[in-house]
Amino acid sequence: MPALATPASWLTGYIADLPTPFDGDGELDLDAFAALCARPIDAGAAAIIVGETAGEASTLSAAEKFRLVRCAVETVQGRARIIAGAGSNSTDRATELTRQAERAGADAVLSVVPYYNKPTQEGMIAHFRAIAASTTLPVILHDIPARTVRGLSDTTLERLAGSAQFVGLLDGAGNVARPLRLQQRLPPHFRLLTGDDATAPAYLMAGGHGCMSAVANVIPGLCRAIHASLSEGRLQSARLLSSRLSPIAELLAADHPAALKYALARLGLMTPDTRLPLVPLSEAAKPLVEAAIARLCDENLVNPRHAWPATPVPDRACSGLPDDRP
Repeated sequence: MPALATPASWLTGYIADLPTPFDGDGELDLDAFAALCARPIDAGAAAIIVGETAGEASTLSAAEKFRLVRCAVETVQGRARIIAGAGSNSTDRATELTRQAERAGADAVLSVVPYYNKPTQEGMIAHFRAIAASTTLPVILHDIPARTVRGLSDTTLERLAGSAQFVGLLDGAGNVARPLRLQQRLPPHFRLLTGDDATAPAYLMAGGHGCMSAVANVIPGLCRAIHASLSEGRLQSARLLSSRLSPIAELLAADHPAALKYALARLGLMTPDTRLPLVPLSEAAKPLVEAAIARLCDENLVNPRHAWPATPVPDRACSGLPDDRP
């Protein structure tokens, strides 16, 4: 397996941001989660993401996050990297989640720009350096201004990337001009990934290295084929394949992660249950997702099993004791 010191070998291509399945009692459904872990890896993915945006991270307790990472590690058995969501708007909380991810066996952590409290760029630098100092794991930065209000500036990113422990950026804004703007300013080890499936091909053609993806949960084989075509310079093939991905990608982005969970439920892989304050996909949107899934089935890109009903699950993020730890 490639060394963690060479992120170019694993922090690349379409990397599935896994949703968190819940059972009828609102507990983690680890059997379903194990199947979701295996799905993109069986299609050749080099890494998966656990307990992040698609995983409804803000509603998960520390103990639940630990269990998800452990389940992923035990399922993957070294075949791919496990990237654990470990971000928080509290530096102390983020460092504790990072240490926990390392204890659970994660290969890297994904750490978001602190949200709500709107730190300065100097505050962001201090925050991320404190996280890096708390672990031996590689740290991937997550810049998503739509959720954090303040974004990571190019200058801040350049300063952080000077440390080899910071190995990449998840660009949640999906700015296709950013790779062109940054590629001469960042060290060769540093990877740039988009979080937007709809513009991922353009981002990769502009010099990006991959996409942390919702749609890779649904059609991982097609995602891998798109990345391979782009890597080999077969742009016409990449455009044709991307046109088959675009309809479902747009629907998943419109109501994330409820639409993703519903799509996977239609394939029989999990229940579509979400935790409050998120609710399941609306009745009006369900036929659109069903039609997109049906088209993928007709093209033999996915193979459905059976569907599940959808119910919201109470928020359990604060249901444990204050010292709730695995």
